[in-house]
Amino acid sequence: MTADGVRAFDTSAWDLGSAVAAKGNRTVSVCIPCRNEAGTIGELVGKVLPLLAGPNPLVDELVVLDDRSQDGTGHVARQAGARVVHIDEVHALYGRGSGKGNALWATLAASSGDFVVWCDGDVTSFEASWVTRLVMPLLLENTMTLVKGTYARPTDNGGGGRTTELVARPLISLFFPELAGLQQPLSGEYAVRREHIEQLPIVEGWGAEIAMLIDVAASLGAAAIGQVDLGTRLHRHQDLHSLSRQAAEVMATVLARTPAAAAFASDRLELLRPNGAHETLNLAERPPLALARLTTET
Repeated sequence: MTADGVRAFDTSAWDLGSAVAAKGNRTVSVCIPCRNEAGTIGELVGKVLPLLAGPNPLVDELVVLDDRSQDGTGHVARQAGARVVHIDEVHALYGRGSGKGNALWATLAASSGDFVVWCDGDVTSFEASWVTRLVMPLLLENTMTLVKGTYARPTDNGGGGRTTELVARPLISLFFPELAGLQQPLSGEYAVRREHIEQLPIVEGWGAEIAMLIDVAASLGAAAIGQVDLGTRLHRHQDLHSLSRQAAEVMATVLARTPAAAAFASDRLELLRPNGAHETLNLAERPPLALARLTTET
């Protein structure tokens, strides 16, 4: 346990058998939100599928969310053996949204497991053991709600990524020091306990991960958040122009959840480019899924 309450778990004694035994009659969903990931999604699905095999599988369902891909991602994932849900199927039930967080919210709506393990669709170093490590703390301890993956990133000299190191980490240190022990706060690989996450709103844009951390800590305390080592993570590298939009949305999301800065953030919802372009930041939020389901049923 770090001084701020976020717990780092030792995964050395965990294996698939111990995870299945700890799972009992509960259910686990692996969800992969994707947009134009045809080059990587097939192999990723292939590594998850063995976890669904046998009379007592660790994983009960694998859902690939196709967020309007133009490269055949959905077809590749389906051919590889995943259940593919198109984003429009979710929008037909709950209304339209956009952004990475919206895709996460859609996978939550499209799946049913007591525990949800999320993984980005562009990861090329994924191993099936990641699922075991991410979900194990939730299976073992009822007080755990969210478990983030940590890893070495060779493209960033082992750091947390450019947006993490230059934006997320300084803001966490300043405004949410209880979360400062997280090595990869923006990690796309993490596991959650559905019963609590369904009670929280999910930011539609790039601020989804950091908002979820802040909201879980606010409602349950930082001790409800853990982290596990996944080894090395390799994925597609984004250019700086794309990252500036991502960084602005992460920053605005944190400021919106910081009482002293919320008013400032609410009046500045655009990224102003040097060429005069104005890009609207996506800070919209999907409502708690439990509430959205109630609304559609009435």
